[in-house]
Amino acid sequence: MAKKVKFKLTDFECNLLINGMNEFRNMLLEQDLPTEDVEDLLIKIIDKCERRW
Repeated sequence: MAKKVKFKLTDFECNLLINGMNEFRNMLLEQDLPTEDVEDLLIKIIDKCERRW
């Protein structure tokens, strides 16, 4: 079973993490590599950061 880790992020840190993961996803798309795992993680990060659009 995988170990779960919890930590709190500021709004700035959330935005930084989301943008970095999205840039990584875009890099994978450019190289025709699978992005499913990165997308799943990105969705979890967005949900946990409680971003309000």
